[in-house]
Amino acid sequence: MSQSLRAPGHPLRQYMVVTAAYWAFTLSDGALRMLVIFHFHGLGYSTLDIALLFIFYEFFGVLTNLAGGWIGARYGLRLTLWSGLLLQVAALLMLAPVAENWPKLLSVIYVMAAQALSGIAKDLSKMSAKSAIKTVAPVEAGQEQQGERTLFRWVAILTGSKNALKGVGFFLGGATLFWLGFAGSVSAMAVGLALAWLLTLSLPAAMGKMKQKPAFAAMFSKSRGINVLSLARFFLFGARDVWFVVALPVFLEMTMDWNFWQVGGFMGLWVVGYGLVQAMAPGLRRLWGQQEAPGPRAVQFWAAVLMVIPALMAVALWRSTVPGTTVQGGATVILGLAVFGLVFAMNSSIHSYMVLAYTKTEDVSLNVGFYYMANAGGRLLGTVLSGLVFQLAGGGAGGMVACLWGSALLVGLSWVASVWLPRPRPSLA
Repeated sequence: MSQSLRAPGHPLRQYMVVTAAYWAFTLSDGALRMLVIFHFHGLGYSTLDIALLFIFYEFFGVLTNLAGGWIGARYGLRLTLWSGLLLQVAALLMLAPVAENWPKLLSVIYVMAAQALSGIAKDLSKMSAKSAIKTVAPVEAGQEQQGERTLFRWVAILTGSKNALKGVGFFLGGATLFWLGFAGSVSAMAVGLALAWLLTLSLPAAMGKMKQKPAFAAMFSKSRGINVLSLARFFLFGARDVWFVVALPVFLEMTMDWNFWQVGGFMGLWVVGYGLVQAMAPGLRRLWGQQEAPGPRAVQFWAAVLMVIPALMAVALWRSTVPGTTVQGGATVILGLAVFGLVFAMNSSIHSYMVLAYTKTEDVSLNVGFYYMANAGGRLLGTVLSGLVFQLAGGGAGGMVACLWGSALLVGLSWVASVWLPRPRPSLA
């Protein structure tokens, strides 16, 4: 740690470069989501039609995390980070020629392809950034506990700031669409992200590269801790997206009579708040007297608390469906979403630390890639169930109630999985 901060090999400098590049990507990712939603909603596409545009985005994230972790371990995390940033630039430029006079089927297929490319880019960048923290976090002999606390703090800052900036990106997408139009917005973001890529040229090529080239089968050979945590993560993120991705915006738009800007603004504020809580997770734990880095009991505790929230929301919303109580039902969802976001943020922040605590530095990208494959699989499951359950339950408040019960069930499965978590080894080596 005696190196100058300006030196390319300084751990904090590398952390700052990775974080800055990931921030830039996150802004573009959040803005692109709102650009696609607002642009195609303005063209008359239904909310469910728009949701279908993101299916490939989630599906390719599952494949990308699995293969990306292996590529990062074999060729280095700098390569996968570069690939993620440049693929996002390509996806943005690919969307620039989309025009209103294109046939609907052609537009949907073309945008789904671009979103697939963006999904690959997102998960390559995410896996690279999260893995890189493990390789640059400072640890000294005899100070492993301090190193664990530093790792938790750095992970929380990166993860929380990323989600807060994704919410800012929602607003950015709406603003640039208004000022620059669709083609101008995606082109401007492509230029900005290309400039961010230049920052990463100083990163060492060997970052995250294993000394011995891993076999392809190594993608599936994981420790018990990684496997169990990945299963818990799968259910955890399915529990969020089963009501957040499709059911919530449709409920707010159709049942609460919100316009699309209100829906997008509210969801953007939620993501910003969620990210801020994630970033503050280490400090919040210290306020509650928890000085050490979290372990399996923290994962189990926060999952148990989270499981109660959507169940209570479902009961309250069901009781408010009598005539004349629509506003009360909406208040239940809005207040419940705020509480859910706070508790979910604590869950997610601790999860993001635990996956690094379970892995050694050398094989970090393999384990993180496998773990975020489960994360992407949970998002995909939640996205599909959100539209399916909401529709089968008749939509409106009834559909929202069904999705909330589904969320409670999935969090319960996440808690059951977390019971089998072992304690991580007290070493960062």
